[in-house]
Parts: sequence; structure tokens; C-alpha cells
Amino acid sequence: MDGLVQLKRANEGGKGAPHGRLAPKPEWLKVRLPTGEGYTRVRNLLHGLNLHTVCEESRCPNVAECWGGGTATVMLMGDVCSRGCRFCHVANGELKPLDPEEPEHLAEAVAQLGLKYLVVTSVDRDELPDQGAGHFAQAIRALKARSPGTKLEVLIPDFRGEPDCLAQIVAAGPDVVAHNLETVRRLTPTVRDHRAGYDQSLGVLRRLKQLKPGLPTKSSIMLGLGETREELQRAFGDLRAAGVDVLTLGQYLQPSEWNLKVERFVPPSEFEQLREEALALGYLYVAAGPLVRSSYRAAEFFMEAMLHRGTMSSKLGETLGGTLGESA
Repeated sequence: MDGLVQLKRANEGGKGAPHGRLAPKPEWLKVRLPTGEGYTRVRNLLHGLNLHTVCEESRCPNVAECWGGGTATVMLMGDVCSRGCRFCHVANGELKPLDPEEPEHLAEAVAQLGLKYLVVTSVDRDELPDQGAGHFAQAIRALKARSPGTKLEVLIPDFRGEPDCLAQIVAAGPDVVAHNLETVRRLTPTVRDHRAGYDQSLGVLRRLKQLKPGLPTKSSIMLGLGETREELQRAFGDLRAAGVDVLTLGQYLQPSEWNLKVERFVPPSEFEQLREEALALGYLYVAAGPLVRSSYRAAEFFMEAMLHRGTMSSKLGETLGGTLGESA
């Protein structure tokens, strides 16, 4: 299943010089090894289908919680990224052609898993004429056709802000679309690839709402890279102005010596304070904590519940009408 992608340990390609040894983690970041009947069932099914996930390959600390609750995150379009973000664990290098059978193969595998909620993401493929948007959209359609009972969230690249690429994703019919801001404005050139951009990401999120006003959107910010409280507050406001509904905040953890070092381990109490500050801006939901990741299942469960009750669109209209009108 070569087309299904697996998060690969970063090498020196595109990451620059080593940033130093990994810092020891505080007690609040230490978790038990994953166990449980639900976790074991999903793991065995994934391995049997040769379906690799971000959850396992990146050693996500929430893997048992997510798999036990019937959620997982998979990636598309290869195991090598065209970009070299300095926080990311995905390898850079030779880019292989896309596997045209990947969308159907993925849909077949997911149908056997019987997941309640699936997150699909991808590497960046800047070298392709449509940056892989058509392939991603094809996978969305295949998944929705084979697993209509599974709620589908897509975590998309920025596609360099190209409107046609974003339109293909939205037209394919995902239930939720996420795109991560990753960090504050000042740190973006240091943390992300030079082809990414703070305003470009905000533009992507804004465009998604313009294409489909009732579409739930998410974004995520990593903490511990040297940002200030004031910079975070400005980022929270910028994301709300772009119409983002759900925000996740988590601790950046250095995955290898080639990635940026952790500047600070943010304590749980500070995450709680930031969550309250963000909620006050009108977000429908904010998941914040040291172990929270962009696809953290707490946010997914909220989205799933809202979608099943059919109330998301009406709530979005009530809470986001003014903001979207100002930012359009």
C-alpha cells in the first residue's frame, strides 16, 4: 500500500543543522503505554490492512484514547514532503508519483475499520500542477461513498492559497476542514517552510468559509516555541476573524535533534487560562493542554456530536455571522 503515507522520522534534508539533544519532559507530559481492547482491535486491523497512521508512526501520546474511541488519522500522497518545516517529523527528499489507486484502496481499508470519525491529512506536494488537490478530493469522495456513517475531517495543506485547489476540497464534501496556523506571526518564518505563511494560512481558512459558510473549520497552534502571551492572543483573534470554529492548543515536542528545540514546557494551568481566553472570543470549542494535538479526539467528539444533531450550521450562523461579514 505504497500510496498511503506514513509519518517518517525526519532526516537532515531541509531541516538545517541539528538543534541539539531532546530535552527531558516534565511529569505532566509522561503517559502510560497504550493498552485497552479498543486500541488493540484498531491496531490489529490497521496492521492487517497495511494501513499506517499518523497516530502510531508519530508516537502520539493520545493514541490509545483515540483508537479506543473509534477515531484515527491517516495521510495521503507519499511518505516524503515537498516542504521542510522545522518542527515537523516528515522526511524530505525524492518525491514519488502519486498512486492513482490510493483513494479507493484507502476507502476500502477504512470501510473495514468501521471508524466513527476519521481524519485524513497529507504531505505537501508543491511540484504537482494542482499540488495534489484533485487526488485529495478523490479520496474524500471515495471515503464518503464507502463509509457514509463515518464523519470525515480533512487536515489540508495550504495549497499556496490557490482558490481552485481549495474549491476542489470543499466540493468533495468533507464534514470538517482543518488547516493549522501552527505558530504566531513572528515565529512563522523560523518554524515553517518559506513557502508557508501566516497570512496565507489565514487566507485559506477565510476562503473555506466563503466557499461554504456552514462548513465547520479548525486550526491548531503549538506552544513552547518562544511565543509570548500577547502574540498568542493576537493569533486567537486572527483565527476567529477568519471564521475558525474550533481551536486546539498543545505543547510542541521536539521529535528529533534535527528539529527546533523546545523553548519552554507550558504547564497545564497556563493551557487552561489560554483556553478560557480563546473561548471568550467566540470559538465553539477549544481543546487546550500539553498532550493536545491538532486531531485531538475531544474536539472530534464535539464536532461529531454537533454534526449528528444537525445543529452545527445553525450555531455557526448565530456565532459567526458578524465575524464573517467583517472578514469577507
